[in-house]
Amino acid sequence: MKKLLVMFGCVVFFGCSKDDSTYNCNYLLDVGVNLSVNLNFPQFNQLLFPVSAMRVENYGNNGIILVRANANSILAWDGADPNHVASSCSKLTIVGLNAVCGCDDGNEYNLITGTALGDDPQPCTLKPYRVEVTGTNTYLISN
Repeated sequence: MKKLLVMFGCVVFFGCSKDDSTYNCNYLLDVGVNLSVNLNFPQFNQLLFPVSAMRVENYGNNGIILVRANANSILAWDGADPNHVASSCSKLTIVGLNAVCGCDDGNEYNLITGTALGDDPQPCTLKPYRVEVTGTNTYLISN
């Protein structure tokens, strides 16, 4: 039994690596978010209609992008490009149901899936936030 434990310990010790250089999705800060969204309020009114998106400033890393994917669900993403260090160009712009980075590489993301679009694969997807239904047309966005 002791030999088995030593073998298992060696496998774990030598099998793990601290080298995460191939997958670095640490550009965005883990900012606490607690946002209540009531679709009956004028500033959120456009989310009453399916297939719409809007930005809420002053939350997350660079605002939060809210998306009404269909009649029953709302999605929430961080408004900063997860594949860039925070800068003035890393703020995502909503273009239909896509989000486009303002930096030279022009990273583009699908706001339904959060994945990158285009020929240049990106290691990081958009950072999602939890969306909970708290009442009729009322949602809590948090992480």
